[in-house]
Amino acid sequence: MAKLISVNVGLPQNVQWRDKTVYTGIWKTPVEGPVMVRRLNIDGDGQGDLGGHGGEQRAVMVYQTESYDFWKKYLGRDDLVPGHFGENFTITGLPDADVCIGDRYRIGEAEFEVTQPRVTCFRVGMRMNELRMPNLLVSQRRPGFYFRVISEGRVCAGDDITRTRRGRHELSVADVDALLYLPNRDLELLRKIVDVPALSPGWQQSFRDMLATPQGSASASPSAAPAWQGFRPLRVRGIRRESPQVMSIELEAEDRSALPAPLPGQYLTVRIPGAGAPAPLRSYSLSGDPAAGYYRISVKREEHGLVSSWLHEHVEPGSIVEAAAPRGEFYLTDGGGPVLLMSAGIGITPVLAMLHALAAASSGRDIWWLHTARNRETQAFATEATGLIESLPSARQSVFYTQTQGRLDRKTIAALGIPANATAYLCGPTQFMSDMRDALAAGGLDPQRIHNELFGALPPINPGIVDDTPRNPPHPPAGVVGTGPPITFARSGLTAAWSSAYGSILDLAEACDVPTRFSCRSGVCHLCVTGVVAGRAVYVQQPLEPPEPGTVLICSAAPETDLVLDL
Repeated sequence: MAKLISVNVGLPQNVQWRDKTVYTGIWKTPVEGPVMVRRLNIDGDGQGDLGGHGGEQRAVMVYQTESYDFWKKYLGRDDLVPGHFGENFTITGLPDADVCIGDRYRIGEAEFEVTQPRVTCFRVGMRMNELRMPNLLVSQRRPGFYFRVISEGRVCAGDDITRTRRGRHELSVADVDALLYLPNRDLELLRKIVDVPALSPGWQQSFRDMLATPQGSASASPSAAPAWQGFRPLRVRGIRRESPQVMSIELEAEDRSALPAPLPGQYLTVRIPGAGAPAPLRSYSLSGDPAAGYYRISVKREEHGLVSSWLHEHVEPGSIVEAAAPRGEFYLTDGGGPVLLMSAGIGITPVLAMLHALAAASSGRDIWWLHTARNRETQAFATEATGLIESLPSARQSVFYTQTQGRLDRKTIAALGIPANATAYLCGPTQFMSDMRDALAAGGLDPQRIHNELFGALPPINPGIVDDTPRNPPHPPAGVVGTGPPITFARSGLTAAWSSAYGSILDLAEACDVPTRFSCRSGVCHLCVTGVVAGRAVYVQQPLEPPEPGTVLICSAAPETDLVLDL
């Protein structure tokens, strides 16, 4: 008979960890006597990060004494006690290989339903003082699982656990966990698991996304993979002034052979040796016809822009520029529905490439072209965009000058009559994209159909990290300069030498205040996946599933050579 061995609770608290403050409720301790279990929680318990833990679908975390015995031997630990894995219920008799998603159990006065395996975030490694722990929980197929509370009531250590219903398709916690995190997925199991109504919505969506990719892969579409690795020299074939501040630069292969066609909307990362030491890198959208056989970037001269100023002052036909292959996930996708191309200022460049692609295909899609500029004198590509619009049978354009008309607002956008099933592509200043996204969503567009480009560092995702101080701009790490390969964080405009004092590239990035994204910090969740522009990395902890070619999981890797990252 399965039994409840211990009931463990703990309220969130600030914990100092590796020069960070983490707000977490993973420290749980056993309680005596009956405890009330409610729909969202157990009395006396709480979670620090409600985005990944807690809530109706994850009200109660469960772990087994049999797994405790396994880890004591595997890790050589004799200090593990109930609550050490952050669980609310320490139980016996319900292994992950036997418990199924959708199973229901009666414990004391309450009834529960299994909704998903454990979320493998870094905090279990922090609690265990074993950073590999999220990786190990999955690889050793002992994740534990979450309960949803079907009926509230009191429970107590020593209560029997009785199964009252079996989950649809009888898919075990261990198998479902492996289906999300491990390679070589069984497509039949993927189809079955999305048919289990008890599975939490987040996991449902993850599996549906996998079914929409080739072979049920967790990776992004290979169509966006870079056409070559590292940098190659490209020759300037021509330059053209588009406005007083904007200059277009056409780049061709040294042998004048056709360059690989980019996806419309992608960008080019260029390295300019003459502009500084080390040679600075910048990324510029490709603004021309993707099928032209050569590339066009359009550079706005910024007042204090090192690279933009150098290009405006020095580049000429015949100059050599080093370029990485076109990359980026912001690009026009195939389809027959309406499309909205929306930009502000120099943000016109990627959507202009999309307009070129639509014109080249003589697209019959309904197309809206919305652009804002300060005034007519600063508007770049006006004649070019108008010509492309006029070549399309169902395209219309609206240009707004903020100097005389003010900024676009919800009322103005609503009056344009953009259909709710349009797919929107936005590029411009961050505030512009945020405001326009909100305005379009308020007008009825599905937020999932609103895409935007961001050239600077991506917004950080650091779950549970307390960050109540102003974020510093990226800078070299404090202390002794490393002697290892240099790592360039291209989006952040910083190069720093590697040191073995850092456990991973993620650790170095954090020491430099480069914005980062992570959750597991051990090669499981792929949230930290980063494009490799040039160079090679090696894994210090093998990920459970390698990321797609041309990328690296920075939480588990170190540089093998000089490295340029799209971070």
